[in-house]
Amino acid sequence: MIKQHIYKDNLRFRDKILALDFSLIFLILLLGVISLFAMYSTEQGKFGYYTQSHLYRFAIFFIVFMIVAFFSVEFWFKSTYLFYFIILTLLFAVDFYGVTSSGSKRWINLFFLNLQPSELMKVTLIIFLARYYNKIPSEYVSNIKYIVLPLFAIVVPVFLVAAQPDLGTAILIAIGGCAVIWLAGFRLKFFLYSFFILICLIPIGISFLKPYQKSRILTFFNPERDPLGAGYQIIQSKIAVGSGGIFGKGFLQGSQSYLDYLPEKHTDFIFTLFSEEFGFVGSIVLLLIYVLIIYRIIAIGNQARNNFARLYCFSFATAFFSYVAINMSMVLGLLPIVGAPLPIMSYGGSAMLSMMIGLGIVMSCKINSQEVVT
Repeated sequence: MIKQHIYKDNLRFRDKILALDFSLIFLILLLGVISLFAMYSTEQGKFGYYTQSHLYRFAIFFIVFMIVAFFSVEFWFKSTYLFYFIILTLLFAVDFYGVTSSGSKRWINLFFLNLQPSELMKVTLIIFLARYYNKIPSEYVSNIKYIVLPLFAIVVPVFLVAAQPDLGTAILIAIGGCAVIWLAGFRLKFFLYSFFILICLIPIGISFLKPYQKSRILTFFNPERDPLGAGYQIIQSKIAVGSGGIFGKGFLQGSQSYLDYLPEKHTDFIFTLFSEEFGFVGSIVLLLIYVLIIYRIIAIGNQARNNFARLYCFSFATAFFSYVAINMSMVLGLLPIVGAPLPIMSYGGSAMLSMMIGLGIVMSCKINSQEVVT
């Protein structure tokens, strides 16, 4: 095997500043500003708790994003196994020391922050598998010898998170892990075989679901079966989106949200509120911002000289797309309701921290695009 040349991180601070992807930074800041206006609207035009908290978190986590970006790719490459071990340990710790809220035990109290380790696992798993597949030729990826560890690395956190219970985040973690395996060169036919097996196992999987999770699946097929109970949220969500029309009702003019017909509008259903106020045109603009962010992530991956950075960027772009697609499909009634926040837009500290760290590593790949790791 030819030994790769190791690029030394000799870039001066000024060079790193100039190497930043300012288009991506602008898009992240733009999305953050839009999210603040949306959060302000959820509190009926008041600079209340959610808006203040969202503002402070975005400001702090944007600084985290920039700090993460200035670390070398080699640092992330060498540290990834340690990070995975730490986050996995925190997932185990949740079962013993976790904070319970709304019937789920998902958080660990760090005094200054209630941390949700499952959100951090979404990024950690991607970078972990990107390092694992760094030196494995694509023709060997489908070999059973090289698939056992990745499957173990995916299945363990997925089961831990699903048991909290948090089926939505568990699914998103699995999607991120599978994206890395697929992009590393895993044969499509094996994915199709696996998908067929999963379809066959669905009846068994449903038997392990909580009653409210089963109710969500039934409600997805027929929301009108319980319009004032399990189906209430999705019915109100579709009414709000539809009532927005082409141009929307206007900022702070959404009747569904203002009259509190729409539950959880500041978290997973933030897109519903945005669509009602800014309509189809506003929704397309927001979707375009997400598309441009994904495009910039892929472009940065194409510039990278090492396989680790390329695989991470492409996999994170795929996962990021799935987060957006699942959330929007969920609030439009195209998928069952699961805990899937809209990146940066939805209220939630751990979810935003996870996305900003993930984007920070992407920016690190941009700054150090000539770096080669071994």
